[in-house]
Amino acid sequence: MAKEKDRIKKHVNIVNRKASFEYQFLEKYTAGIMLMGTEIKSIREGKVNMQDGYCVFTRGELWLHNVHISTYTEGTHYNHEPMRTRKLLLNKNELRKLERGAEEQGVTIIPTRVYINDRGFAKVEVALARGKKLYDKREDIKAKDVKRDMERSGY
Repeated sequence: MAKEKDRIKKHVNIVNRKASFEYQFLEKYTAGIMLMGTEIKSIREGKVNMQDGYCVFTRGELWLHNVHISTYTEGTHYNHEPMRTRKLLLNKNELRKLERGAEEQGVTIIPTRVYINDRGFAKVEVALARGKKLYDKREDIKAKDVKRDMERSGY
């Protein structure tokens, strides 16, 4: 029983760190996600990989692709498919804004964070993002190095 409680985390906050390096975020939205029973259990264990994840509009609905939620270890034959597409839940105004923004050249919708809110629901933070150029990435690395040096020197 003690091992069971250690495996399930109280606060789940899974961040897509690669996304902030590859993309410049224009706007962020919080969306609900439609899950199967064993998927929420895997999320609570923190077994989510969303490095290659992206969102696509299909018939006016927003769908999450290429997010890997590992199969639940205690699951039976009712276990979920790890790479299946999942529907994101947003209100109509947010969906319209995202759809208009995604139509723009060079703009995409990517998942940046998966977390469990206070009520116990899984939420996905998606961002309207534009890909960074190589020189933008260099500037970010330079700023990060300067910040680290400042902290080390005591400023």
